[in-house]
Amino acid sequence: MEKALLTVREDDLTNPQTLELLALHLAGMHAGSPPGTVFALDLSGLRQPGVTVWSAWSDGKIAGIGALKQLAGAHGEVKSMRTHPDFVRKGVATVILDQLILTARARRWQRLSLETGSGSAFEPALALYRNKGFQAGEPFANYQANGHSQFFHLEL
Repeated sequence: MEKALLTVREDDLTNPQTLELLALHLAGMHAGSPPGTVFALDLSGLRQPGVTVWSAWSDGKIAGIGALKQLAGAHGEVKSMRTHPDFVRKGVATVILDQLILTARARRWQRLSLETGSGSAFEPALALYRNKGFQAGEPFANYQANGHSQFFHLEL
């Protein structure tokens, strides 16, 4: 499968392509998760202090997004990982996650965590997280076990 040539940059959440991909992400999370188990950040959540968003681009088209959220102390959270449908299986999610991990290390965070769902739609993401060293663990921050959410942690 051909890999896309990507440029990753910090995103100010004003480009219409970014906003469309974010809307697609939120719709997909709500369609694939039971009520009350979607913790994806909307546009206002992504614009909060302590949240940084990156987008990957190829030939002027958005290929993917991902974000980091500062938690207490030296702890961060992966948020809003989504690959545009035109770029699935072209390495976009890996490039975005690598950027998030690199940034977390540069910020001297000690742990990076994430919450994701269960079911076949989440399997590609779970495989990526495990491949990058994330390990299943307990809920963190304000999350509670709910029968759908899974929690992963990477010690930096």
